[in-house]
Amino acid sequence: MRIGDPAPDFTLPGVDGATGVEGSYRLADLRGDWVILAFYPADDSPVCTAQLRSYTEGIAELDGLGARVLAISPQSPASHRRFAAAHGGFAFPLLSDEDKSVGEAYGILGLLGLYRRSTFVVDPSGAVVYQHRLLGPGLGYKPVGELAEVVRTRR
Repeated sequence: MRIGDPAPDFTLPGVDGATGVEGSYRLADLRGDWVILAFYPADDSPVCTAQLRSYTEGIAELDGLGARVLAISPQSPASHRRFAAAHGGFAFPLLSDEDKSVGEAYGILGLLGLYRRSTFVVDPSGAVVYQHRLLGPGLGYKPVGELAEVVRTRR
């Protein structure tokens, strides 16, 4: 996948990060909005928890730009519900890619088919305008300020 390519559409089960209510989430339903796709390896891991908490803390900046966040990992909706509840909730949905087909479509699977921490920004037309895949152990993540700047500069 390259910058300018259409973002692969998907429909995934997930939970509202604030309420834990299960639902179905389709990327195409967000056409017209900026969308930040945050692929993370696992619920309850220290780095993943820090990443999603930081995105929740910075959600006002993203909301102000009209950007929506979808967090995606291979764990089940039940796991996501427990994870969100244990950390006071998250300001965005947590989606379940249990068969890793969405991860595969976005090219974020690493060795042994494991998720690599990766972030994509999709513009309102549905095109990928930014992508970042961590190639190493995945201990870092793109902060809200950098993601907000991507949206600001590509508007």
